[in-house]
Amino acid sequence: MFAELVRSPWAADVLTALDGSAAVVVDAGAGDPLPHVGSLPIVVIALVGDISVEDRIALVGHADVVVHRDDPSIEVLLERIAATPIAAVSFAVLLRGNEHLPVELGLAAESAVYSTLQAGPEFAAWRAATPRRPPSPADGPAVRVERDGSTLSITLDRPKRHNAYDAAMRDGFVEALQAGLDADVSRIVVRGAGPSFSSGGDLDEFGTRPDPATAHLVRLTRSAGRLMHRLAAKVEVELHGWCIGAGIELPAFATTVRAAASTSIMLPEVRFGLVPGAGGTVSLPWRIGRQRTAWMGLTGATLDAATALDWGLVDIVDERA
Repeated sequence: MFAELVRSPWAADVLTALDGSAAVVVDAGAGDPLPHVGSLPIVVIALVGDISVEDRIALVGHADVVVHRDDPSIEVLLERIAATPIAAVSFAVLLRGNEHLPVELGLAAESAVYSTLQAGPEFAAWRAATPRRPPSPADGPAVRVERDGSTLSITLDRPKRHNAYDAAMRDGFVEALQAGLDADVSRIVVRGAGPSFSSGGDLDEFGTRPDPATAHLVRLTRSAGRLMHRLAAKVEVELHGWCIGAGIELPAFATTVRAAASTSIMLPEVRFGLVPGAGGTVSLPWRIGRQRTAWMGLTGATLDAATALDWGLVDIVDERA
């Protein structure tokens, strides 16, 4: 029934978040592969039983999210999608498209969607309900850079704010990564000072650009994700504490990601009426696949270090840290 509907000329009129139905749940039985949903404006959730990895991939390759029938997260998933349907659908469609794009075009697509959503009603509602705090006085550079021979050490250095990724930190990080383009630098180690690697984008700065179009060009101009991708073979990232939003989106570009056992990872942007904006719709699918990335972003669930290692989001877990 679902397959027939997707292939019909009226699919976009029926399967759309515009009528309040932002998600469709399909019981994916063995031998009944899902059709390609293209840009249909709805989140497709496939329920599966105990099947092999190979059958799962073949069966639900076109679903946005895959959930076991007995997994209680399905309720959370549906609630979160219903709360911000525009952002949820935009996230799912963006991930579908970025699966087929080279990294730099994927980053541009992500930025365009992020900017569009900044002008939308869901982000406006979140911003209105979330008062900005007064800015904290800076007590030094947001990013510390040290060079020891061929090794470049980059430390995010706003420990009192859990290294919230604000404009100053972004610019400092981009400048530090540009230093890593030097052919004499063979190793780049990225760390975070204090209790967390990074709590992600500074919420007090969200929506402070003059307009979304200007913000889009700023993201394209000052793209740490693009540099992380270009330098990936040199980069090692050491995670600990909270790694939220940009705090995992950027590390996921690196070839080597180490995590302390206490590391907690989260993608919360859909809850704000947005999508990940630091490159996560490109970097995370490269490591863990589109469907697990969608599950993380749509549920907003916290991922522990052991699960991140099992999925391939991190490469090494230090049990002593």
